Amino acid sequence: MWELEREPAHQPLARLRCAIVGDGRLGRALAAGLREAGIDVDGPLGRGARCLDADVVILAVPDGEIAAAAAAVEHRADGPLVGHCSGATTLAALAPHEAFSLHPLMTVPADGPSTLAGAFAAIAGSTPHARGVADQLALRLGLTPIDVAEEDRAAYHAAASIASNFLVTLEASAERLAATAGIDRAAVVPLVRATVENWAAMGAERALTGPIARGDEHTVARQRDAIAERAPDLLPLFDALAEATRSLAHGRAGARA
Repeated sequence: MWELEREPAHQPLARLRCAIVGDGRLGRALAAGLREAGIDVDGPLGRGARCLDADVVILAVPDGEIAAAAAAVEHRADGPLVGHCSGATTLAALAPHEAFSLHPLMTVPADGPSTLAGAFAAIAGSTPHARGVADQLALRLGLTPIDVAEEDRAAYHAAASIASNFLVTLEASAERLAATAGIDRAAVVPLVRATVENWAAMGAERALTGPIARGDEHTVARQRDAIAERAPDLLPLFDALAEATRSLAHGRAGARA
C-alpha cells in the first residue's frame, strides 16, 4: 500500500485498482464517474465478489447486504480498503477490513440523469488513511466531502430522507389533489422549484409563504374541507403539516405572504 500523506492530493488514486460491487443505479453511477476521473475500475460486480486484485472496494449494495458483501471480499495483509455507500450504516459492518464510507448526498433515480458532481458526500474512515481515500474518491467524483460521525449517521440520513424522499411523497399528494381540479403536474412544477430555491437562498422561516404564514385560518379550513371531500386519506398528512407549518410561522419575527 502507499502513504497518503506523501503524495499530492489526487496522485495516489491514479495507481489504484478499484472494484465496485453492486450493479444498481449508484454502482453504475460511481463506476462511470470514477472511470471519467481516470481511475482503474472493475465492475460493477455482482454481490459476493471476492475482488482479489482490488486495492479499494466500494460496496454499492442495500444496507442489509453490506455485511455479507464485505465478508465475501478477500481480506489480505495489505488490504484492500473496503467502503460502503450507506448514509445510515456505521463502519462496523465492514469488519475486519480497513474501512471507509462514501455516501453521495444526491438522488440517483432509476431513469434519468445520475450525475453526482456538484453534490456533497458524507465520508468516514476507520483510520486516517481510509478517511483520506474516501476524501479523494469524493473529490474525484466532483463531490464535496463532509465528515459525519458514527453516532450522527442515522440522524444525518433521516434528514436526507426528509429532504428528498419525503419531498417526492409530498409532491405526489399535491399532484393528486391538483388533478381533481383539472390541473396538471406541469403547472405546479415552477412553484415547487421556486420554493426550493427560496429555501436554499433564505432559509425556511423567510421562505415560508401562504395562508398559515399570513394567519389566514379561514382559508386553511376551506382547504381542509376540500381535502376531506376529494382525498380524505390525505387529511392526517395535511393536519400534521399544517401544525408543523404553524410552529415554523410562529417562530418567525414577521410573517410574509
